[in-house]
Amino acid sequence: MDGDQIVYAVTDDPSAPLLPLHDPTHRSQRSFRSWTISIFTLNSFFILLGPLLCTIICLFVKLDAPVTSRNMLAVLAWVFTWWMTEAVPMPITSMAPLFLFPLFGIASADDVAQSYMDDVIALVLGSFILALAVEHYNIHRRLALNVSLLFCGDPLNPPLLLLGICATTAFVSMWMHNVAAAVLMMQVATGILQRFPSRPTQSIVVSNFCKAVVLGVIYSAAIGGISTLTGTGVNLILVGMWKSYFPEANPIGFNTWFFFGFPLALVIFFALWGILCILYCRSGSGQELSVYLDKAHLKRELELLGPMAFAEKMILAVFSMLIVLWMTRSITDDIPGWGVLFNDRAGDGTVSVMMATLLFIIPNMKQPGEKLMDWNKCKKLPWNIVLLLGAGFAIAAGVKSSGLTDVLSEAINFLENAPYLTIAPIVCLIGSTVTEFTSNNATTTLLIPLLIQIAQTMHIHPLLLMVPGAIGAQFSYLLPTGTPSNIVGFTTGHIEILDMIKTGLPLKVAGIAALTFLMPTLGALVFGTDKPP
Repeated sequence: MDGDQIVYAVTDDPSAPLLPLHDPTHRSQRSFRSWTISIFTLNSFFILLGPLLCTIICLFVKLDAPVTSRNMLAVLAWVFTWWMTEAVPMPITSMAPLFLFPLFGIASADDVAQSYMDDVIALVLGSFILALAVEHYNIHRRLALNVSLLFCGDPLNPPLLLLGICATTAFVSMWMHNVAAAVLMMQVATGILQRFPSRPTQSIVVSNFCKAVVLGVIYSAAIGGISTLTGTGVNLILVGMWKSYFPEANPIGFNTWFFFGFPLALVIFFALWGILCILYCRSGSGQELSVYLDKAHLKRELELLGPMAFAEKMILAVFSMLIVLWMTRSITDDIPGWGVLFNDRAGDGTVSVMMATLLFIIPNMKQPGEKLMDWNKCKKLPWNIVLLLGAGFAIAAGVKSSGLTDVLSEAINFLENAPYLTIAPIVCLIGSTVTEFTSNNATTTLLIPLLIQIAQTMHIHPLLLMVPGAIGAQFSYLLPTGTPSNIVGFTTGHIEILDMIKTGLPLKVAGIAALTFLMPTLGALVFGTDKPP
């Protein structure tokens, strides 16, 4: 017979085993074969490739610089190989600097560990706890239904309803991670789309509107994340590296980023809405869609949620207070914010953690002694993002302290006289291309140290290249694998890869054009890029 050779022991001895006995010879052969198959895999090759590249660089690469610069280059090859291939889980790879930097003499264990907890990471932890509270009390659904009801129109206006769904998604994504916003809003969107006929019996008009809604949600989540520091890890990596490389320069606070990120996101958002309307929401579609969807349906959904409870009101109050404190900590040089009362010792992370702490103190008025949040509700905190941010900050510090920055500067001297309006779109395009195949955060961590050196070689403000590189890494619009948000939309079954390419390509071009124009104009006003850092 095929498969295992099984020998059954037939005996009256009560001590004999009841289970079948395997032939030991065949078992050893099978174990060796299965062991061989499990070892010689593509994943195993990528695992070995990281330390192998590190070894090759250490043995054969000679740099006219301190030995630590060569070691840093070797460690970067190791870490980025594991990040880009995901041979080892990304959170585990993100902890690699904690042992690689001390072993290769790049930095002490204490110095590396400090990179994994600073004000930026405190900002992430506090804001994510608040986002989990919003999710737990279903506030996002109430918000989405109210906005959809407002934009529905009577009779139904599909472009207007699409605008409402996309705007709500972008707004939610401003305050929580892109993936969480996409997951939450996709539930709301698919709940609306369930009122239409199922796919085999859908008309072209209905099918196109379903595609527009799903594409609108995943892209709006990415665009909304550009607006605020907490919207995505990429913005936080950029701010952390700016602080690491230029500790004496003015830090980029929440409101500083918002004054640049929000107008940029607004331009890209309306470009998205226009593209979706042209491709999927032709005029005259409202009459056919009104048969399945009208204001009465949305009102019924909203009534089922009931009136807002005390807990929901308190969550919204705490969140609103947090946003006000973020925006007013440091306003302008002439109008200092409340941060001056504490000699500027308080940061955005200080406020974020403080307001998150209130959620564990304020009762929810449902059960005696029960608070708005407890630690069990926080088990979904994205520690992977926290570790990745820490790794990015550690790498930024390591590249600088090891002397690798000087080596990079010499290697890119040919860019000294290159015009900015040529380099900026190329930088943005490189970031937006690489991010289609690896994570946004890993792409940013890889690009920013190099962009800083390019900017210094060109004698321009580093943010003129850092910002296009980081935001360009968020333009992952073409493939489902570009970001988990894309996968969320792809798994609904309403869209295909061709739909993403058809919509994502013009959106990517619009984003690069908007960023190239706004960075030297609005960026000069907000970041002071017309002055030396």
